Order: sequence, then C-alpha cells, then structure tokens
Amino acid sequence: MPTDLLKGCADVLAPFLVELFNRSLRTGSVPAVFKAAYVTPLLKKSDLDSADVCSYRPISNLSVLSKLLERLVARQLVDHLNTANLLPELQSAYRAYHSTETAILKVLGDMLQALDTGDVAVLALLDLSAAFDTVDHATLLRRLEISYGLGGHALGWFTSYLSGRTQYVRCGKSVSDPLTLLCGVPQGSVLGPILFLLYTADLLRLIERHGLHPHLYADDTQIYGSSLPIAVSQLQEQLSACVDDVALWMQSNRLQLNASKTEVLWSASSRRQDQLPCVAVRIGSDSVTPVTSVRDLGIYLDSDGSTKTHVSKTVSSCFAVLRQLRSIRRSVSQQVMQSAVVSLVLPRLDYGNATLVGLPGCALDRLQSVMNAAARVIFAARKFDHITPLLRELHWLRVPQRIEFKVGVLTFRCLHGMAPPYLASQLHRVADMESRRRLRSASTSALAIPRSHHSTIGDRAFRVAAPRVWNGLPNDVTASPSLAVFRRQLKRHLFARSYAGT
Repeated sequence: MPTDLLKGCADVLAPFLVELFNRSLRTGSVPAVFKAAYVTPLLKKSDLDSADVCSYRPISNLSVLSKLLERLVARQLVDHLNTANLLPELQSAYRAYHSTETAILKVLGDMLQALDTGDVAVLALLDLSAAFDTVDHATLLRRLEISYGLGGHALGWFTSYLSGRTQYVRCGKSVSDPLTLLCGVPQGSVLGPILFLLYTADLLRLIERHGLHPHLYADDTQIYGSSLPIAVSQLQEQLSACVDDVALWMQSNRLQLNASKTEVLWSASSRRQDQLPCVAVRIGSDSVTPVTSVRDLGIYLDSDGSTKTHVSKTVSSCFAVLRQLRSIRRSVSQQVMQSAVVSLVLPRLDYGNATLVGLPGCALDRLQSVMNAAARVIFAARKFDHITPLLRELHWLRVPQRIEFKVGVLTFRCLHGMAPPYLASQLHRVADMESRRRLRSASTSALAIPRSHHSTIGDRAFRVAAPRVWNGLPNDVTASPSLAVFRRQLKRHLFARSYAGT
C-alpha cells in the first residue's frame, strides 16, 4: 500500500490496523508478509571500490505497516529497558539524546583529562565485519530472556519476528532470487538496531574487566586507557590482551573482528611526544602500526590531543563544496544559493564543533575563513569586500560563538535530563555541593569548574569547558524554561557579543 494512500485513509484504516497489531502481539506472531524485504546496496563511503561487494551496506526495505508494528513494539521494549535500567550506558547508537558527538566528547574528554595529568593515553578503534548480518538468532533470544527479562508472548513475538525472514537484492531493474535468512537482524528496520545493541552489551563489561574504558557506537568499538609514561609497555600488553578476549567473545557470538580496519593511536601532550611508543601493537594475530591521527566517528583526533587534522579536513571539504557552488552562482537566485550553503557547507562546519572548544585562535580563524567565503558566495561579493555586514545580514554567529552555542546547548540538555548520563554526571551545580553551599555562587545556577593543570589540554575537556561556558552566560539565559527558549535566548546573546562594536 502506498504511504500516501495509508495517510490519506488513516481514519478509515486505523481500527483495522489496531486489530491486526493487537492480534499479532496477543498471539506472539508476526505476519509472514511483514518479514519479506528487498535489499538496496549502498556504498559505505564514496571513495570505496564500487566493484567490490564488501564496499556496500545492505539496507533492508520493508513495508510501511511492518515498520509501524515494529515501532509500537520498540516503544514498549525501550520503555521496559529504561525502567529497569538495562540499556548499556556506554552505547550511544540509536538512542534518544545520544549521538556520535556525545560519544566523541566522552572519549576525548577522558583522554584529555589523562594527558592533563602527564599520562600517556592509547585509543584502539575496532571494526566488525558485517556485524548486523551475523547475529545468531538463538543466542539473541536466549539473551533477551535471561538478561532482559522477556518471556511469554513477548519472547514468542520476537521469536516469530526473527524466524522465517526472506530477502532479495534489487539493483536497478535487476532482481535476485529470494533467500531465507538464518541469522542477522535487518539493517533498515526499526527493531534491528535495538536488538543489536542488546546483543553486544556484554562486550562493555568484558573490556572494563581489563582495566580499560570502552565506548560503543553500533558496531564501532572504542577501547582506550592511560598510564604513566614509564608504564607504556604494560599498557600495550594490557590492550593486546583485552583485544584478544574481545576477538574470542566475538567469535563465540558469531561476530568477526575486522583486524585490517583496526587503528591504534598513542596520545600525549606535545612535550611528551618523544615518550610515545613507535613499535607495532599486537591485535590478535596481526601487528598494527600506531598512527598519528585517526578518524573516530567522523572526528579526527591527533596524537598530541588536538584536533588540528579535523580543522584541516573540515576546511578542505567545505572549500571543495564552495568551489562547486561558485560555478553555478550566476544560474540560481540568492535565496537558492543561501539554502545550498546552509545545507551543504554549514553542517560540515558545525559537525563535532563542541570538540573544538579551547583551540587557539589561528585554528578558529581557518574555520572562520570558510564562513566568510560562504557569505561572499551567497551575496556574489568580491574578495576584499568587508565581511561583517554580510555575516550580520545572514544572522550567522562567528565560529567561536558557534562552538559556545553547541557547548551551551549540550550543557542545558545535561542539566535537564536530555543528555547521556555519561556526560550529565560530569557536571555539578555549586548549590548541590556541601562544601560550597555557603558561597555566594550557591544562590545562582553556576556549575563547579574542576581544576586542570594545562589550559591547552585539560580546559578543553567537556567537564571543564561546559561549566566555563555556562557560568559566562547571563542568568536570564540559563534560567530559560525550555530548550527552545534557551536556544533562542542563547543565540540572541551570542549574536550581540559576536558583533559588539561593529
């Protein structure tokens, strides 16, 4: 049934759909037609070899009614998991208020905190091969029953959901023969990603038993830790032993570690770069040579704890888009050009910019040059035209204020239960601290600022940067009753500060 027809006749069809879905839930049975999908292969990255089947991600296209039923079940399942506090805390994929940016803020913040005390940190990025497609159904169902308390018709429904699924590949006009699936959860479904998170939750505790820190984003596994410079060799052995156990766990759960995509980054302050090991790290049966920069969830991290590579990559990609837009500038209106810039350039500039807080002015100036060039493209201005009036007319914040805006919004979310606990737990109100309740700041919404040793390292961690940004805001902004009001007042305040005296 076409989606438009379903929406147009919703008032007529709703009673029948309610009866259909209720019968499915009562009997623990999913209609066979809801379990048939056609797969659309999509390139994982634009620079991958299109002739290699490993370069594609299989996206399952399911009927609208099947996704509607899945969404109803997913809502009840997530409510059960949240009520019983069963969701893995350090898994940031497919969850409300979680994102790649919150995940990288947690990992980067912990590493910066270690570097700030003079330690050396290590980060290993592990990747799974076809993770969603190799989930064992029997193991998953047993885990749902034992670890997450599902039983009766609920467990029977998931058994029916996983069994008897079929799919075929459709590419253009070519169609493959249908295939019955014996394992895996469908990518592109509503429940598939949630079930995968529950399937891999035990991996977090396994890594923590080795004295290291984990963070997962779907099938992307981050393992990191720190030590004194004199104990680097022990930390390296600790990491290798941990990855051995991770690989063994994955093998026993029908998952496969992709060693060829594993990356290892040693990190230390700029003064301790000579203390970083250069020898290869044993990852399973392979030896992985440490790199000086890694791309973690779309953010480039450098061995000195900075994000200079990320700034360079961002500037390069933004200017590449602007060059393409400049070639069509005379063929479209100013309004269309502005929409194109806002859609194609600013998201690249703003993605992950909360990790850029505390960077030196020279790095922020490079990012500001992108905004200046984008404004000139919109207004067809010349290179040496004064840029401030153009930015004011577009009502764009400058780069330092855009970073403050992102950090401020995340801080508001943390304080109002709209952020991951692993970020919210890092912030503490002065009024809630027993030792500081008699201070004048205890009567305000001020946050306690943890001490750090180096402004270029420790002050950039979220636990330090967020309170600094928050405490610098006026009371009428921090006292906003809702997120929408806060964003509006914060934008107004930062805009006035951004162009003060111009």
